[in-house]
Amino acid sequence: MADGGETTTTTTTAVVTLGGKGSSLSPSSLHAVSAGIARVRVDSSARDRLASSLPAADFQISFPPYFTAAETRASLAVLLNKLLVSGGPGTGTALVDLITDSLNSAEGYTGFGNLAVTNEEVSISEKAHSSLYGISALLDHLSTALSTTVDAVAALSCEAIKADVAAVFNPTDSGDGFVSKDEIGVASDMKVLLNGSKLLGKVDNEAISSIPKVHATLRTVVKSVHSKVRMYLNSSVRIQKTGSTADGAAADDVVNVLWPLADVLLRIGESSLGRAKMDLDAIAADALKSSLTGMFEKECARMDDLENEKKVLCDAYIGRELEKFVHELYVLCGCVWKTVVWEAITAFVALEGSELLEKGKHEEINGVQADKKSEKKKKKKAVLGRGTAVLVQLIKDRFQRNGSDESVSLEKLVKDLLLFLDARGPEFDHFLNKVKDIVDSNESRRLPKLPKGTRDFGKEQMAVREKAFSIIKEVFKKHGATALDTPVVELNETLMGKYGEDSKLIYNLADQGGERCSLRYDLTVPFARYMAMNGLTSLKRYQIAKVYRRDNPSKGRHREFYQCDFDIAGQNVRMGPDFEVIEVLVELLDKLNIGDYEIKLNHRKLLDGMLKICGVPPEKFRTICSSIDKLDKQSFDQIRKEMVEEKGLTAEVADRIGNFVKERGPPLELLAKLQDKGSKFLENEGSVHALDDLKILFNTLEKSKSINRIVFDLSLARGLDYYTGVIYEAVFKGATQVGTIAAGGRYDDLIGKFGTKQVPAVGVSLGIERVFAIMENQIIRPTETQVLIGSLGDDLPSTAELVKEFWEAGLKAEFLIDKRVRKHIDYAKEYRIPWLVLVGERELSEEREPSEDVVKLKDFENAKEEVVGRSAIVQKLLNRLGAVRT
Repeated sequence: MADGGETTTTTTTAVVTLGGKGSSLSPSSLHAVSAGIARVRVDSSARDRLASSLPAADFQISFPPYFTAAETRASLAVLLNKLLVSGGPGTGTALVDLITDSLNSAEGYTGFGNLAVTNEEVSISEKAHSSLYGISALLDHLSTALSTTVDAVAALSCEAIKADVAAVFNPTDSGDGFVSKDEIGVASDMKVLLNGSKLLGKVDNEAISSIPKVHATLRTVVKSVHSKVRMYLNSSVRIQKTGSTADGAAADDVVNVLWPLADVLLRIGESSLGRAKMDLDAIAADALKSSLTGMFEKECARMDDLENEKKVLCDAYIGRELEKFVHELYVLCGCVWKTVVWEAITAFVALEGSELLEKGKHEEINGVQADKKSEKKKKKKAVLGRGTAVLVQLIKDRFQRNGSDESVSLEKLVKDLLLFLDARGPEFDHFLNKVKDIVDSNESRRLPKLPKGTRDFGKEQMAVREKAFSIIKEVFKKHGATALDTPVVELNETLMGKYGEDSKLIYNLADQGGERCSLRYDLTVPFARYMAMNGLTSLKRYQIAKVYRRDNPSKGRHREFYQCDFDIAGQNVRMGPDFEVIEVLVELLDKLNIGDYEIKLNHRKLLDGMLKICGVPPEKFRTICSSIDKLDKQSFDQIRKEMVEEKGLTAEVADRIGNFVKERGPPLELLAKLQDKGSKFLENEGSVHALDDLKILFNTLEKSKSINRIVFDLSLARGLDYYTGVIYEAVFKGATQVGTIAAGGRYDDLIGKFGTKQVPAVGVSLGIERVFAIMENQIIRPTETQVLIGSLGDDLPSTAELVKEFWEAGLKAEFLIDKRVRKHIDYAKEYRIPWLVLVGERELSEEREPSEDVVKLKDFENAKEEVVGRSAIVQKLLNRLGAVRT
């Protein structure tokens, strides 16, 4: 499914945003666009950077006639993205709009003919390699899904044919390198799927014994393809180097990366075909076996078909027909995918065939009379594995939803399964996610597993976090905030009663020291407790720390996560702190460069006034606010049902609330409407006070040029009980679906609950984990290393002498000692180190001649290398980097 897109079963609403600062094109989102299940939206700020009209010449964008509609759409989407990320003053809006309209058109791409385009657009179009990268991304998406699906299908076959898997799925990694981690991973996943099965037996075959090795090879190749394709999709085109050899090298590189995929797909198809034939032989009912075998032989690809397709691929590869190559690989992938689906069909029928015959009640299946003899020999149903049982039930449930209980037909069963397991179809994601859930359940797995809602951070993620935290601290300190830290553990009485209905999510700890303690739920209540304990009446503070929620986390939610809080406590000019906190939020999100977002804003007193106007009893204000706060995730009809059936409101009161919460728009416009003569809000004292607050705030934000980020939204409620004034939430609008990324508001009574003094306060909390999810789509280096010193000898002291010169000059340098040049290059590329200094064994020795006193300097960014004198290399790099010797 498209990254960040929202879909329903009846309408296509998924949207893929291109060109935004925080948005990037992923293989899955490109697949959604190519399949027509997602629309394309060009980020408004990206489009604004383009010229409206430019002098232009004739040009044609064309694709090979053998391209499928999906391949053409994928190619166009890549070209559109390249125009947006690479375009400069010479790129206009006309071509961008034309491609966007074509991708979103119901008719699809029908050709553009002669186009009036600029030289810059011609250069980008010619150098974008959009067909290669587009189809490569489709292959990435399909092969990634296949690497998961093929394990599940093979597990069904193992049970259908009563395979002996004891030795096959118990490989041991002795550390000698003969068993790969991916092989162990495949075996581990298969064990999870088959755990508890009573159907496994003694049948052995190459198609069974090869599963770990063949499937592991697919996983390895898929990882390699994915790491390259993601980079190619979002890299910019260097317009100034039209026709350079680097572009041809990039095209050759992607084909070289894809070549191993062709080989492993053929092996996957071969082993899957072998198991499918064994599944057919395992079908007990002769009539059913005969009917399904006929369909299988007619519709499923044969091994000859796959080998012929591989031969076409080889010819295209050798002849460097690059577009032909990726197209034929896409065709091969489709053939192999269909083979795997047919294996699923034959395995399912072998496992559930007798039940299907009984359900048919002696009726014919595809014109073949049910075998009554087999019906009389009913046996106790064998026990499937815990994982495979879930998959079988998933398929059976789908048939029941489609009315298959009434009429059992083998033809209908096959047709339904082909649709259900079509990777390009709308239902496949449900099957794939179910397989992933089973595998992630970790039952009987050898490897350890993290609790749901927690995560490890590798080097790439840590680079993102450190960059984000650095920006956040800089903004907080710029506004005069001081750092504060509070304990992870608070007394339970400190936290309880402060969060309304969310109090049920507090992690309570076992009593081991005579005190009832809990993990902190947020950073605001501990801050209020700190202020009261220390008798403080004024403080501007920030805190970046982990908080905990006793939740059942879904995608994008966590049990342990960081919050970054900024708060201003103390008496101040009316709405002054509120203004500054929102300014801090705007500045944070802009500097984090995440892309398009909006800040929804409301006022608790205005919300209370609305509830009073609608007839809600005061004692139900907070619980109704909690319901309204769910409107960003649920429809009003669902919320209305909750308010009426669970919380005791009348239908009339709920409908009045519905009329109000639909109001949202530009702050000053909606404020004027709410303050207009005859407005119900003018009859409520609290509402009048709130409207006056908002008038001051909006006018101030308009002067500071930040009001364009604000949306006045009467549906915003914020469920936490401690809010008393302005409330706000920042929502990301890019492709990555993360929801609310920051929230806050005024809480004037909270500090007073812990002490004798009422201290007004206002703050904002940034949900950094969700910001990480957006930023991780950006390409960020895992280290800040500027140069790698690659020693081709084994002389550590001499290498240390050289690298020390770089360190003393203030350069960020690493060293690696290995006699293989490829080892140094691969390391530099993996960690995206821009410069490599290669030093031979001779250059490091004290006996070297002055004429040999040179090193090789490689510039990866510009694909250049040169020989430099050893004594000049440090200064040379300082000059190139614009650094100053420290």
